[in-house]
Amino acid sequence: MRVPQDAALLRIYLGESDRCDGRPAFEAIVAAARDERLAGATVLRGPLGFGRSSRFHTAKILRLSDDLPLVIEIVDAADRIEAFLPKLAPMVGSGLVTVEKVRVIQYGDTPDGVAR
Repeated sequence: MRVPQDAALLRIYLGESDRCDGRPAFEAIVAAARDERLAGATVLRGPLGFGRSSRFHTAKILRLSDDLPLVIEIVDAADRIEAFLPKLAPMVGSGLVTVEKVRVIQYGDTPDGVAR
């Protein structure tokens, strides 16, 4: 698979406790991205964060949280990211979704994975 040098980064911000059809939303989103054969997805777990509710979600030892903040990052061609957005919408719930332009330097173990 090749990823164009001028690509898009899709970021999805949600919480660990967010669900989609009975399973964790982050798992459903990554599985859907894989089914759509997007270039890749990574889930990042944050030790502290807050969202629209302004309520802190923290990993501090005295306040064990089962709802830590998560960020899912997906990079692919802009048109493939745009095509994925309608499939993503019902899975996100109250999360935040952003898209930005990125320049891909390398994809895979050689620079040949980047379309120039």
